[in-house]
Amino acid sequence: MADADFSDANVLMRDAALLQDTVREAGALAQSMFRTELKKWTKGASSPVSEADIAVNDLLEARLRGATPDYGWLSEESADDSTRLSRRLTWVVDPIDGTRNYLGGHDDWCVSVALVEDGSPVLAAVFAPVTNEFFFAVRGRGTLLNDVPVQATQGAALDFSRVAGPKPLVERLKPSLGEIKLHPRIGSLALRLCRVAHGGLDAAFAGGNSHDWDLAAADLIVQEADGRMSDLSGDPILYNRREVTHGVLVAAGRDRHASIVAHFRNRPLP
Repeated sequence: MADADFSDANVLMRDAALLQDTVREAGALAQSMFRTELKKWTKGASSPVSEADIAVNDLLEARLRGATPDYGWLSEESADDSTRLSRRLTWVVDPIDGTRNYLGGHDDWCVSVALVEDGSPVLAAVFAPVTNEFFFAVRGRGTLLNDVPVQATQGAALDFSRVAGPKPLVERLKPSLGEIKLHPRIGSLALRLCRVAHGGLDAAFAGGNSHDWDLAAADLIVQEADGRMSDLSGDPILYNRREVTHGVLVAAGRDRHASIVAHFRNRPLP
């Protein structure tokens, strides 16, 4: 089946409504299982998974793929299907971003879903049910937090207490050898990045080895809030490629992002 014509405003609005409703439903399911006794196991070297991750993934897949069977599918909790590479439109999904925090009973976890077109996100929803944060963005139409338009903070100055990310990385920005105190750690990477979009943080870093499903929704949410998200060279992030792992990334308002990227161009990481 051929991909839908996403340039059609009717298709755009159909998929936007589908995404909002589905992510809200997925968040409610995850919250209903939060702080209960769950079966859990480890995949790979140390990545935790629980029956809640799988249940939320199953719900998202049933709703989203059921309504758009011609779209590709890339999820942290689904076997990778290489047919996604031939699809112009692909759902990129993290059923529960921050599973370790979820299983530990902490608040900073979320459901994160983006629709990617030709490598770039065009729709995004990130829902943190415990803190009641629902971020939503449509390409070219801005970012909403709980239905209210938001923007990243402006300016280029760095207040390290409003910066989140791995401390050894962020310390490379400091002008002297003095101690810095960063914003408290946010265990969900998607949520960490999204908090740049409404000014909760001035900048956020991903320390490397992140994946499409951690990033795609947050990327659009930051961009549509007049921010920027990229690798440290300033190059945009491309999604739904054969390789879905990414290196060190930064998100910030436009001027601050430009300043950070310029700093690392002059002082590249080893």
